[in-house]
Amino acid sequence: MNKEEQEIRRKSPVQIRNKKASFEYYFIDTFTAGIVLTGTEIKSIRAGKASLVDTFCFINKGEMWLQGMNISPYFYGSYANHEAKRLRKLLLTRREIHKLEEEAKTPAIQLFPHWYSLMPTDGPR
Repeated sequence: MNKEEQEIRRKSPVQIRNKKASFEYYFIDTFTAGIVLTGTEIKSIRAGKASLVDTFCFINKGEMWLQGMNISPYFYGSYANHEAKRLRKLLLTRREIHKLEEEAKTPAIQLFPHWYSLMPTDGPR
């Protein structure tokens, strides 16, 4: 991660950390990934109602999935509200997923999220 990315992370209004993971594990490598979310999930995250505790990643059919991330239902959500602990897809390149898949074959290697930051985008909202 270069200095520009670190500066953007510091300026981000929403930052969720898995502090427990930094004490229990040694980080070999880090990746920046996108995550597929619904509208009410984004609103809950902006309200600070998310947690990465007991969250882990796994690879299934060439796709990276996040399990155990708790995003509380949005208070003002209607029938379209989301489930708190559902599977969420992580967006990585094939090369990154393949590299992680090879590393995860080692018995002592585990995949888990350590940091979540909601980045502002220039696209439509």
